[in-house]
Amino acid sequence: MADAKNGLLTRIAAALERLAPHALPAKAPAGGDAFVWEPAQGGLVAVGRVASLPLHLLKGIDRARDVLFENTRRFADGLPANNALLWGARGMGKSSLVKSIHAEINRARKPPARLVLVEIHREDIATLPSLLRLLRGDRRRFLLYCDDLSFDKDDTSYKSLKAALEGGIEGRPPNVLLYATSNRRHLMPRDMMENERSTAINPSEAVEEKVSLSDRFGLWLGFHNCGQEEYLAMVDGYAAHYGIALDDLHASALAWAAARGSRSGRVAWQFIQDIAGRLGKTLD
Repeated sequence: MADAKNGLLTRIAAALERLAPHALPAKAPAGGDAFVWEPAQGGLVAVGRVASLPLHLLKGIDRARDVLFENTRRFADGLPANNALLWGARGMGKSSLVKSIHAEINRARKPPARLVLVEIHREDIATLPSLLRLLRGDRRRFLLYCDDLSFDKDDTSYKSLKAALEGGIEGRPPNVLLYATSNRRHLMPRDMMENERSTAINPSEAVEEKVSLSDRFGLWLGFHNCGQEEYLAMVDGYAAHYGIALDDLHASALAWAAARGSRSGRVAWQFIQDIAGRLGKTLD
């Protein structure tokens, strides 16, 4: 009886140990240009190949491209730079721009001058202070990237982000920069902000608490829906780069966009993938 009880306790202890989160390392891995922050898996998980497009293929976002590239170049060179919020229309290249700029910046650089890209998922924002402590003091420079960042009602993890960006006693490490993409300019849904305004004792202070998060980003870059001319320029750029020839390319591209109900860089890329597949071409 005692042996059975001890065996059961041993199995329970082993199960609890497996469920316990992995201990985080004391420092970042020595090699690699890209990682995903996975605190539940023990820290930074290396990414062998970043899914990025050549920077020149991103059309219709020239100003945002130039501003963000210059900001990133300064940071990679050890100069002051701003955290950036890329907000606006879906499918217009916000995420692609961050990854493409990272690749372009590193194209002519060798370690340790290469910029390290670290993706942090929205659900792990509360662990951002732990990640910053991990990266602080490293010789390399790290570009943190959070895709589709937004916060819903009763979500308080945005306070961790605010403190990490500015205001915390440690502050953001000088070797770390944060870029975030979002469909929302202020990262909060409108109904959430209106609810705060209607229920708070001091409505203006409640809204200020929410809006002040986006103020922590020194750069706000807006992405807006593209017109037909810009959409076709995106299609032409992809087609030329990948050697895709089609007699009715523009007509087919417009029909594809009409079926999707929108025109954007994402729709243009999806059209090119469809055409390449039908023509038996690879997009390497």
